[in-house]
Amino acid sequence: MKSDGSNVKRISFGKGIYGTPVWSPRGDLIAFTKLHKGKFYIGVMRTDGSGERLLTENFYQEAPSWSPNGRVLIFYRETKTDSKGKGFSAKLWSIDLTGYNERQVPTPTDGSDPSWSSLLSN
Repeated sequence: MKSDGSNVKRISFGKGIYGTPVWSPRGDLIAFTKLHKGKFYIGVMRTDGSGERLLTENFYQEAPSWSPNGRVLIFYRETKTDSKGKGFSAKLWSIDLTGYNERQVPTPTDGSDPSWSSLLSN
């Protein structure tokens, strides 16, 4: 859409439900959450909707946020806290645009809905 909110155009036509779109710092990609067949995915696509790539899948994960250099996404993921499926824990995770180097971000307690700040300058 235009910056004034007019001329809205749908770009996601894959199977599933798309949400939480976030523009990359360079403006060439959009990160998103996708729900399809009971699984959640974090993915990216070009601004015209082409080139969809799913980077990671899990039981429940969402809220991607771009690193200032546009090479890494941070998001949160909920996992079961015991082997019987009782209780859940929300943790922050990061993944690079290749879909590799997926890592849990250490936090003292649970965390959700991350938002990466822009680069700070002195």
